[in-house]
Amino acid sequence: MPSDGVGYLVFDIEAVADGDLVAKLRYPNAGLTARDAVAKFRLELREQTGRDVVPPTFMLPVAVAVAKVSPSFRLIDVAVLDEPKFRPHVIARGFWQGWRHYGRPPLVTFNGRGYDLPVLEFAAYRYGYALPDWFNVDARSFEQARNRYNSAAHIDLMELFSNFGALRMSGGLNLMAHLIGKPGKTGLDGSMIQDLYDAGEVQQINDYCRCDALDTYFVFLRSRVLLGKVTLDEEQAIVDEAKLWIESKAQERSAFAHYLEHWGDWKPPAE
Repeated sequence: MPSDGVGYLVFDIEAVADGDLVAKLRYPNAGLTARDAVAKFRLELREQTGRDVVPPTFMLPVAVAVAKVSPSFRLIDVAVLDEPKFRPHVIARGFWQGWRHYGRPPLVTFNGRGYDLPVLEFAAYRYGYALPDWFNVDARSFEQARNRYNSAAHIDLMELFSNFGALRMSGGLNLMAHLIGKPGKTGLDGSMIQDLYDAGEVQQINDYCRCDALDTYFVFLRSRVLLGKVTLDEEQAIVDEAKLWIESKAQERSAFAHYLEHWGDWKPPAE
């Protein structure tokens, strides 16, 4: 384990629709159950957009996986919050408390500005958690934590690679992980989370979230090569260290064993 503390919190979330809220606001006079309201909303979204992605405003976090990373970009730990109960209000509270506990290090996500952080911000609003250090709106614009270009507070890898939306990031995290030999999606994707939750598979959702957090970590690590923060040789040594850590945890966490089953070693092009 690195001895230089936590320098970054790389995280991923999974969320489900609040069916009672959907029923109340979208279909107030329809007499729908929470589950039927969500099903109807998803169907309407598919018909309108081709995807059934429910807006973050209606969502509750049911999985948050956090990879603790040292200032030298080494993996320290990967944990999911509020295991095994996975209660949305405890998950949200634990996330923001953890961010403070580690000294408010930069958060690292893939599309976190568009999804993960709004879900957690709305959860803080819903449950009455004060976040003045995140919503520091009285600070100078470039020093505000939620400023789009403040990488000292949040590094959204999708924004980095897309040049803040100039490029459409077709393939997303799955593609970026595969480019460097990491598992990416291995049978599950975000479109399946609501149905898994309805079936009571919350542990499976959190295991999936762990794997996404690992993918995000390795994509973050390669991005540091791109930015000249580490050399390619240094990155590969750090990857080897991280793999050893994952192997050491594989017997106690099936998610890590699953990740290793789909592991691919990246090879540089032949000269």
